[in-house]
Amino acid sequence: MSGKVILVIMDGVGYDTAVSQCGYLQSAVSLGIARRWKMVTATPSISGPMYETIHTGLWPYEHGITCNHAMRSSEKDNVFSVARAAGRATAAVAHSYFHKLYAGEAWDPLRSVEHCNENGDLQYGRFYSMEGYGRANAVAPAEIDLCAQTIRLIEDHQPDYLLLHTCAADTLGHTFGGDSAEYRAQAMMIDGALARVLPVWRAAGYEVMITADHGMSAEGAHGGTSSVETEVPFYYFGDGDVSTEDGRLNQLQLAASLLARLGVDPARGMRPAFMNKAAGQ
Repeated sequence: MSGKVILVIMDGVGYDTAVSQCGYLQSAVSLGIARRWKMVTATPSISGPMYETIHTGLWPYEHGITCNHAMRSSEKDNVFSVARAAGRATAAVAHSYFHKLYAGEAWDPLRSVEHCNENGDLQYGRFYSMEGYGRANAVAPAEIDLCAQTIRLIEDHQPDYLLLHTCAADTLGHTFGGDSAEYRAQAMMIDGALARVLPVWRAAGYEVMITADHGMSAEGAHGGTSSVETEVPFYYFGDGDVSTEDGRLNQLQLAASLLARLGVDPARGMRPAFMNKAAGQ
């Protein structure tokens, strides 16, 4: 492989939900095209802290993003900053929280939905806010529309690291609960969109990792330590070797693993990678 990686974060999609609802991903595992593990998240299992944990390899009390109300620019070495320091190109299609963390600019709801700063850590982006979501209106972008934006970023900028973050399953889980038909159906919608775009990504030379920041309780909550909140899927389409002692992966090792597949050494303080460095890198 060429040392190019796409990470998909299916916000709020727990392990059991992915296994039961994501038929395309599961078929890829059955056919040996992909591999799947159970990944255990850090805590508190809340979106903002987990976004930073995924990209820094640090616990929330170490990186300082401890709740969604504490969102600010990342102050730690992260996948975007380390990749850029090594000369790699970066991009994201994601919620505005990622703009606040990694774009290096204040979020402007009227101007920041399209982002281009070739000198920044996160160079190219397409962002959404979901401002005001609730039971009356999920305010969720279509999964296929988000996937389509990744294709445009690939064709225009050829990023080495590309993040796709989809939030709709989390929104519907909060609204209707983690055992609801609405929540499960949205997980299937993500799977269906990936079925259409993932072959395009692979043909473009990308390894693909698919996971979640946290799961979702039947009550429509997360943030605690229960298995339904802290056990998430990790699917891998690529050639790297994965090392695990008990069959489970640790979310805190994902940052270093992403960098390894980019052919970049991790930052000091990141937990060791569970994946080997890309061949030839």
